[in-house]
Amino acid sequence: MPRQLLILRHAKSSWDDPKLADFDRPLGPRGLKTAPLMGRELSRRGWLPDLALVSPALRTRDTWRLVAAELPKHVPAEFSEELYEAAAGAILARVRQTKAKSLLVIGHNPGLQTFTLRLAGAGSDEGVFKKLEAKFPTAALARFTVKDDWANLEFGGARLTDFVRPKDLG
Repeated sequence: MPRQLLILRHAKSSWDDPKLADFDRPLGPRGLKTAPLMGRELSRRGWLPDLALVSPALRTRDTWRLVAAELPKHVPAEFSEELYEAAAGAILARVRQTKAKSLLVIGHNPGLQTFTLRLAGAGSDEGVFKKLEAKFPTAALARFTVKDDWANLEFGGARLTDFVRPKDLG
């Protein structure tokens, strides 16, 4: 059975307090609405992770908390420093270290979008790829299937099947 890789950009953060460090920015009102929406969509579609890898920034931790509350089962999370504002290669390296069959990664742009675009290989849905290429907005989710073990994953080695943005959900 193929592995599933879910890539979720954190929900919209707040810029209300200019004194806050980037790492400490919380979710804004829109993010507080869209994160649970994406969690419900994961549940509705049956795209349930066995493990979540989450950047330790406040906005990604809060996104995970709101997504996880909508899932029908407890999903363990690992908060990985390597994912905070990570480049595509660092995200790939972290994914390769996992053993879960279904994995959710929550992180930041621009690295997340670059990672997803480089990961998409043969058999990827061209229309989905073009949507993702145009923009990876906050709280958007890309879904891949991966045939091989995570340890062997290479760029171009996964099939992009879906890309869901909050605005697609009405």
